[in-house]
Amino acid sequence: MRIDEESEGVSASRNHLVFAYYVTGHGFGHATRVVEVVRHLILAGHDVHVVTGAPDFVFTSEIESPRLFIRKVLLDCGAVQADALTVDRLASLAKYSETAVVPRASILKTEVEWLTSIKADLVVSDVVPVACRAAADAGIRSVCVTNFSWDFIYAEYVMAAGSNHRSIVWQIAEDYSHCEFLIRLPGYCPMPAFRDVVDVPLVVRRIRRSRKEVRQELGIEDDVKLVILNFGGQPAGWKLKVEFLPPGWLCLVCGGSDTQELPPNFIKLAKDAYTPDFMAASDCMLGKIGYGTVSEALAYKLPFVFVRRDYFNEEPFLRNMLEYYQGGVEMIRRDLLTGHWKPYLERAISLKPCYEGGINGGEVAAHILQETAIGKNYASDKLSGARRLRDAIILGYQLQRVPGRDMAIPEWYANAESELGMGSPTCEMSEKSSLMNSCTEDFEILHGDLQGLSDTMTFLKSLAELDSMYDSDKSAEKRQMRERKAAAGLFNWEDEIFVARAPGRLDVMGGIADYSGSLVLQMPIKEACHVAVQRNHPSKHRLWKHALVRQQAEGKNPTPVLQIVSYGSELSNRGPTFDMDLADFMDGDQPMSYEKAKKYFSQDPSQKWAAYVAGVILVLMTELGIRFEESISLLVSSTVPEGKGVSSSASVEVATMSAIAASHGLSISPRDLALLCQKVENHIVGAPCGVMDQMTSACGEANKLLAMLCQPAEVLGLVEIPGHIRFWGIDSGIRHSVGGADYGSVRIGAFMGRKMIKCAASAILSRSSGAENGPNPDELEDNGFELLETEASLDYLCNLSPHRYEALYVKMLPESILGETFLVKYDGHNDPVTVIDPNRNYGVTAPAKHPIYENFRVKAFKALLTSANSDDQLTALGELLYQESSTTHKSHQVHILSSYR
Repeated sequence: MRIDEESEGVSASRNHLVFAYYVTGHGFGHATRVVEVVRHLILAGHDVHVVTGAPDFVFTSEIESPRLFIRKVLLDCGAVQADALTVDRLASLAKYSETAVVPRASILKTEVEWLTSIKADLVVSDVVPVACRAAADAGIRSVCVTNFSWDFIYAEYVMAAGSNHRSIVWQIAEDYSHCEFLIRLPGYCPMPAFRDVVDVPLVVRRIRRSRKEVRQELGIEDDVKLVILNFGGQPAGWKLKVEFLPPGWLCLVCGGSDTQELPPNFIKLAKDAYTPDFMAASDCMLGKIGYGTVSEALAYKLPFVFVRRDYFNEEPFLRNMLEYYQGGVEMIRRDLLTGHWKPYLERAISLKPCYEGGINGGEVAAHILQETAIGKNYASDKLSGARRLRDAIILGYQLQRVPGRDMAIPEWYANAESELGMGSPTCEMSEKSSLMNSCTEDFEILHGDLQGLSDTMTFLKSLAELDSMYDSDKSAEKRQMRERKAAAGLFNWEDEIFVARAPGRLDVMGGIADYSGSLVLQMPIKEACHVAVQRNHPSKHRLWKHALVRQQAEGKNPTPVLQIVSYGSELSNRGPTFDMDLADFMDGDQPMSYEKAKKYFSQDPSQKWAAYVAGVILVLMTELGIRFEESISLLVSSTVPEGKGVSSSASVEVATMSAIAASHGLSISPRDLALLCQKVENHIVGAPCGVMDQMTSACGEANKLLAMLCQPAEVLGLVEIPGHIRFWGIDSGIRHSVGGADYGSVRIGAFMGRKMIKCAASAILSRSSGAENGPNPDELEDNGFELLETEASLDYLCNLSPHRYEALYVKMLPESILGETFLVKYDGHNDPVTVIDPNRNYGVTAPAKHPIYENFRVKAFKALLTSANSDDQLTALGELLYQESSTTHKSHQVHILSSYR
């Protein structure tokens, strides 16, 4: 319907309407679902102008009508994929900026003129942002039809690219807000930009031919097992082999290149093949998750073996819907690429998908669009305030998203409450006593003490529940989280299990200056990571089926295997399990290098988390010469918030190493254990952190501050917190990752500054020593030679006093410097865990100044804590905290709450 401010009439005819339907440039999935809606609009006698970058055959093979008009224009780019499984986040934002941001003014002008020229009655978008704004500018109503929106998808990419791209997300959301309402498809993400919502069934393409007809055409008997490979392109450099399939199976290949040579048990389909017919003729599908593949797999009750796609936020919502209806099996990427398909395919054909919902979403959506075009108002009087607020909060979190952030999976197919059902960590004594009695009934504690820790009691209780789940065949019939299922088969319950706990920590003072040798004050928090470890002889180890098949395929006798389950995977879109042969850690007769290990764990981003856990084993092998001859099972459960600067990764490393050390009889001091864990993070994960996180998790005590001089890790003692002071950490909403680019660049800047100061001190010494009339008194003070000699060999920036920095060095440090310029002049920055990018500009003055002054602030803070109680004491402590927070962007702000009066 056209909006005319001077008339209340409706200009559209019920018998003949004109629709402008914009289709996003992201893949074929959007185009194929648009086809189904457009088909019904045309059957109703309307004209549809499709604005798309997809090939014409996607539409014309299904719709032969003079009422279909195709306009080849690309107004957005979706997600740019490096290959079939990997999204390039930075390239996606850059491409969107190039496609839709830079030419925005001309796009709007062109679209408004075009919409006016075709006399469009309604603009429909799936889900091109600028189309909604263009419709508003043209005075035409608009509706979106989708299961996700690009503001939600790009929100994560902004965190990788930096805040300079954040305006893209806000502009997209603002464009969507001009849309009258959203026709929302099942498997949806939070979409707060839309004013109102109408839910419809699945939109799927119809099946044209029967299973029997398709198989007859292909010459395949009905009893032959058939899998359809549907990736929309294939991983780069991938070569299919006969042995990838179980004996007697055949595979239909979609999207294969013209030059690709296939084994005899693989059949290449034509590029314009009508995929739904071939899906319905198959016994299962292997591919990546997208709306098209998931919706059609559910509609045709086709079991779907899927491989995770990196960095696409739509996926967890679709995956949960697929698994809710018992239609999905996840395959590890490594097994996809190496051809270990058999256990997954056999598991898939044993599934009985149970989706019984509607599949006429195309017809329903078309009817809603027609009624809207002739004037019906689908928007409610109330703007769904509660829903929009919820979605807006989730999107706000998404803009600061890191692994571990709950993405609020929609209620109707949310698959569980929290993994362990943990309530408040502070329980009444009666509750503690009940838990304690339950734990001691379920387990015989051979060594150690629960120390009254309610979270440890709860963790042990959850282990007992896994035991009963494993013993009960009926439980397998229930819909359980995959990580719970995997954990249930992880341990031999009659054998010893070692459990370790390591807390997160609150950075009270010192923070980012730890790698510069600062004094730091750190406090353990009640949130912690628990790790359960069991070692088994390989012949007794309960292997997951795909791991067993892999060993059998390689003709191996039982060999030591590492199997890990990590709770919380559904909240961060990462794989819940990881496994590898322990022999893979060896390179000949020596442990593999850290660099090789880093590359090994980086191959699949959905399993990169395993580096924090499995990396512990390699560090013990490399640094202590330990050899692991038995299989190892590990269960990781953490309540430490990720990405909030409270050492979630350090707690995982410390708990893992503590549990492995205990299970293997290794005696490692807390300090040495922390230093070993730092090696995991620096060299295998690739995060250039200091050591204070691991030291606090390993050495800290509750309700006390750990005072530590990070040169490299000297504990000075525990500082009592005065009774009238409490420390609170408040989430600042700023994303934190020691593996992130910003953290690494700041560290590089600090080490550059140290190198420049050392060189400057050496130059002053040379000039003074070579002066004909002796040292220049203007350049020296008392003990000047000794100070310069110390500064010329400065080990840590924090050993330089603020007044020396201000007197001699502050003016000679550049605000920033190009990496290449620095390398030419100074050769290197002498930091073993970071690498200078020659093409990048690095700040120097701020990163170098902060640790010098921070060290002084921490010393003053520590002294003030032990001073007389007074308002002046609290004011001074608060001022020091504010000074620290103003010079860093911490993920939490520390506040002092005082009861002193």
